[in-house]
Amino acid sequence: MLKFAMGAEILSLLTQKTSSAGDDLGALVQKLAAAAEPLENRFNGAGRAAFDQFKVDVDDISVELNTALSSVLGGIAGQNRSFIEGEMAIVEETIAAKVGSAFEAARFGVGRVL
Repeated sequence: MLKFAMGAEILSLLTQKTSSAGDDLGALVQKLAAAAEPLENRFNGAGRAAFDQFKVDVDDISVELNTALSSVLGGIAGQNRSFIEGEMAIVEETIAAKVGSAFEAARFGVGRVL
């Protein structure tokens, strides 16, 4: 059985961790390309063509990864906003229901006959 439990701060924490983990995602792709340069002359044929294309595309790949991560972070922020608004609505509705209830009218006595 899957249990879903989420505290009020969990999405903010997720945003923080995702943001800090991905801050330099594009830079890591650039480092990967630089680290692979010593291998450049070891490829032939289709492998060489794929490697050369990767080098050409590395800037675009970096931008696309950072853009995708930004979209993920935007989605998390939207979820967080919805969660907070939902939690506030539940609190307000509960308070309104409590205020409107007549607890003194409830009869919980032993001698009550139905």
